[in-house]
Amino acid sequence: MILQNGRMEQGMSMDEKELIRGLYKKYWRYMINKDAGGLRSLMTRDYYLLHMTGVKQSAETFLKGLADGAFNYYSAEHDSIDVKIDGDRASMTGRSRVVAAVYGGRRSSWRLQGDFTLRKEEGV
Repeated sequence: MILQNGRMEQGMSMDEKELIRGLYKKYWRYMINKDAGGLRSLMTRDYYLLHMTGVKQSAETFLKGLADGAFNYYSAEHDSIDVKIDGDRASMTGRSRVVAAVYGGRRSSWRLQGDFTLRKEEGV
């Protein structure tokens, strides 16, 4: 995930940590709306998703599963979004309660933790 589309609008005075928290919320909105273009705008070429099962998926494989209905996200309530910035890199841990149905299973509520590494590219 990168800060590429997390550019601040002119005149805004949002600090970088708040900007990154906003990207996490945007990430979940894109997941719920199955917005592959929006998700792709947050991903680097080397992006991968590591599921709690240990399965590692490339961006393309994950986005295909989202489009094909293997992954269905209905809501996400965020309990915490912790951000640490170190120069042009940041780490973010988001803890959310997510309602989802995956791999043909029934709709269930999950407590999920997402650990993200972010980096600025071309100054943003």
